Amino acid sequence: MPIVVTTVFIYAGAALAEIVGCFAFWAWLRQGQSPMWALAGVPALVVFAWLLTLAPADHAGRAYAAYGGVYIAASLLWLWLAEGRVPDRWDLFGGALALVAASIILFAPRSA
Repeated sequence: MPIVVTTVFIYAGAALAEIVGCFAFWAWLRQGQSPMWALAGVPALVVFAWLLTLAPADHAGRAYAAYGGVYIAASLLWLWLAEGRVPDRWDLFGGALALVAASIILFAPRSA
């Protein structure tokens, strides 16, 4: 599988795992759900951290920085699909800009 496709799957999976894990805590602490929600969120956060170690970057900071753009876009998708709130044009513009920035960080040619 080409590196770009693999990277997309790694970051998409990481974003889903992080959002699910964090939303579990949100539901517990902000929406009055059972503490069991938080307990269920912990494995998702572990999967998130593991997936980021698979990112094709030489340095953790670069992998995390690039992931940040993907996380922004995935969070807007969550806003729409899970929370029923359609992102506005500024959300979409910001998400697209974040993805462009993430691509530059991750795929720019680098000298050794």
